[in-house]
Amino acid sequence: MSQELWRKPAHELAALIRAREVSSREVVDCHLARIEAVNGPVNAVTVTLAETARAAADQADRSEPRGPLHGVPFTIKENIDCTGSATTQGLTAMAAALPAVDAPVVERLKAAGAIPLARTNLPEMGLRIATDNALRGRTNNPWDLTRTCGGSSGGEGAALACGMSPLGLGNDIGGSLRNPAYCCGITALKPTTGRIPLAWSLAPNMGIAFRLMAVEGPMARSVADLRLALALMAGWHPRDPFSVSAPLQGPWAPRRAALATAIPGCTLPPATVAAIRRAGAVLRAAGWTVDEVTPPELERVNEVWGQILARDIEDMLPVLRTVMSAGAVATVEALGRHFDAAALPGGSRFVERDRLAQAWSAFFVDWPVVIGPTWTDLPFLHDADLDPVSGLDTTLGRLRFITPGNLLGLPAVALPMDVTDGLPSGVQIYAERWREDLCLEAASVIEAAVGTRAPIDPVI
Repeated sequence: MSQELWRKPAHELAALIRAREVSSREVVDCHLARIEAVNGPVNAVTVTLAETARAAADQADRSEPRGPLHGVPFTIKENIDCTGSATTQGLTAMAAALPAVDAPVVERLKAAGAIPLARTNLPEMGLRIATDNALRGRTNNPWDLTRTCGGSSGGEGAALACGMSPLGLGNDIGGSLRNPAYCCGITALKPTTGRIPLAWSLAPNMGIAFRLMAVEGPMARSVADLRLALALMAGWHPRDPFSVSAPLQGPWAPRRAALATAIPGCTLPPATVAAIRRAGAVLRAAGWTVDEVTPPELERVNEVWGQILARDIEDMLPVLRTVMSAGAVATVEALGRHFDAAALPGGSRFVERDRLAQAWSAFFVDWPVVIGPTWTDLPFLHDADLDPVSGLDTTLGRLRFITPGNLLGLPAVALPMDVTDGLPSGVQIYAERWREDLCLEAASVIEAAVGTRAPIDPVI
């Protein structure tokens, strides 16, 4: 069995370890061997924590279970603090930036018995939807090495897709959990803003956009693992005074789902439309009411999201220019020019945010779940997002249904569906703030019918 342990989801590994059918050391060694075998062409894992992981596994095997993930390894994006390894932000300048404390999400998974296994790659400062940097190099999509794995949690997405890890930690201010989930054929949960505490001891100040729109969350290969990780990671933490301990199960809601098959400003690929409609058909067969309905003011949502993010990035540019590559800096400079500050000056950005949040809350009364695309186009060829003419459109065009989650603080699940022409397709499931339970319920029903798409061997 030990040779196949890398194929199993985290909750199954936890059950096997609790029952002493396998040891934690076997699980850790199996995943380290898998990293050694397949990481080369993908370059998802940047650093293995082999010595400490094996020691923790041996201790777990000598101990009574500490929690629901006792003895199970997990991986951590390199902009999340994990003591004993650098929080690099994908920057050469931070290659030796060792945190004094764990991030709250790492602290909580450790308390549940989980074991840090390795660190994973990201773009510089997490400011691309592709994953590449001068310090660690490029992470490739395991389904097609010529294409992006997504970003900014791209290393996590590729590692999970290849069985190098059963559970990962990433973060999201513009789809950075959901983008790689879509590109790599795995699943991810972007929680309600404030549901999971967010604190970086070494991160530069990201301003109001960071506080309003950024979250940390789990990435996995099964909805059950997302549900388990959410329960372990959620709740108030003193290092994040804006975090909230809110019930994980909300009141009854009608089983009604809106399908967003037409996104303003773009034409969705046929495989994406087919995936959305297949998800709707599964829910309809399970007794849900399903119809094709477009949520409110998507173009305005994209504009306000971009305005808030661009203003913060402009404030950071003097620092970014000293630590980031020329191509990455040019991309974020283009973002500022695209979202002209004069179009939404001062506090008007936040007035519009509130108005749009009210419109979406009213929509959720009639349609508690909304299913649409994750990206509105296919994973692009490497560096297409850096093209000085078309790169910004390459990025912003794909995020047309990503931005509601960040601007409005909504929970979302990115769920793989099919494989078309060698690439995974998927859907994104939204619900009202604090209703992760509805996202996960719909995702569970769909996953039970369509199955999962990973792990895979890299397609070389």
